[in-house]
Amino acid sequence: MIRSARLAVAAAALAGPLWPSAETDKPNILLIVFDDLNDWVSPLGGHPQARTPNFERLARRGMTFTNAHITAPLCNPSRASLMSGMLSSSLGVYVNRQDWRSARALDGRPVLPQFLQGGGYRTLGGGKLFHAATVSAQQFYGLLPAQGFDDYYPARDRQLPDEIRPLGRPRNKSPGFVSGFFDWSPIVAEDSAMADGQVVGWAGRRLREESDGPLFLGVGIYRPHLPWYVPDAYFDMHPLERVELPATLAEDLDDVPGAERYAGNQRIHRWILASGNWKRGVQAYLACVSFADAMLGQLLDALDASGRATSTVIVAVSDHGYHLGEKGQWRKYTLWEDATHVPLLVVAPGVTTPGSQSSEPVSTLDIYPTLADLAGLSPPVHLEGHSLRPLLEDPTAEWPHQAVTTYRFGNHSVRTRHYRYIRYSDGGEELYDHREDPHEWRNLAPLPGYGDLTRRLRALLPRVNVEPIEAMWR
Repeated sequence: MIRSARLAVAAAALAGPLWPSAETDKPNILLIVFDDLNDWVSPLGGHPQARTPNFERLARRGMTFTNAHITAPLCNPSRASLMSGMLSSSLGVYVNRQDWRSARALDGRPVLPQFLQGGGYRTLGGGKLFHAATVSAQQFYGLLPAQGFDDYYPARDRQLPDEIRPLGRPRNKSPGFVSGFFDWSPIVAEDSAMADGQVVGWAGRRLREESDGPLFLGVGIYRPHLPWYVPDAYFDMHPLERVELPATLAEDLDDVPGAERYAGNQRIHRWILASGNWKRGVQAYLACVSFADAMLGQLLDALDASGRATSTVIVAVSDHGYHLGEKGQWRKYTLWEDATHVPLLVVAPGVTTPGSQSSEPVSTLDIYPTLADLAGLSPPVHLEGHSLRPLLEDPTAEWPHQAVTTYRFGNHSVRTRHYRYIRYSDGGEELYDHREDPHEWRNLAPLPGYGDLTRRLRALLPRVNVEPIEAMWR
């Protein structure tokens, strides 16, 4: 705290009032959560053709975590974990069909906006922060908590605005994958008319409002979630004939135990290959990533125009990664790097060094304790993550932690600085050395000489595996 205060005072003469100027000051907080956004953003270099100038703009302001991972490779458990500060295996929330609000582990324990509200923040939210989806009318409303937000857009009980969709769906003629929403197409529409444009426009107006006390604003940007419908200008940014496919290996799954567990995603890939749609799918995803980047740019513009930029902590993160053919997979639902690795960028004025990076393994589980720390609030005792403040202050600081990901009951992955270890509920194991195998093509677990390492990594997996709570949205 002393080091941060000194930095703030030193910079105040040049940049105006900075947080923290006094022990009682609290920063404003802007939390931006993207949906299905993998590491295909230019600060992470996940795809050479990603065009994301606003992620670069944000990276120049603060710290980029290049080895950040989610706690679950699908929306509901990942977001419940981020907002509660607890692992999905501690909550018993493993799939999208569960109502995280009924988890007994959360009894009497505040989720992030409720905690900040109790700490003196005015709390606003818009778009998908907790689980919601456009695949059914019910899911537009989503799973908002009963308490924690002073106002929400588009409504206190609804997270997603109506979407603009093309006629004649599915446009890519897919055979009904994901309830017919595995689809893509350019559309004729203004950015502001898109559902995300509506959310971001509302958030920009709220940022410009004068208010007493600190503000927490959570903004959920739905793209690049399916269906990939965005204005045609974003498709034009990625000409089909120039699209590069991700790196793959034909025999990739030959050394993966129980590879049939991923048969659903492989079925999509077989159709992609047979229909000649691989480049078109990658183009559509890149277009949606560029659109999401434009939404980020509008938020940053609004923040800068509000006069709050020098007193606002910004966290930009995705709920999970995404496969686009790697390992014969499409979508998420795996414990591999493509599904777990996400952008995580943090700007904390007076704390972070602009343009800095950290390669330590961090988790979205760490966001809640980090924001509590930066807000000067005592964190709730139930949090299972760790404040990122030591790394924000010094990227070379010791970080004795790792990132744990869980997919369904009893299946876990642990990501350290150099290794990924996976253990399934049936005892199957995978081990990858990212220094030599960044694509996770060679499973080292069954090879001689890796027993001690495997045992050490196995000891880092969760010891508590709460039984799944009741499912809904069948």
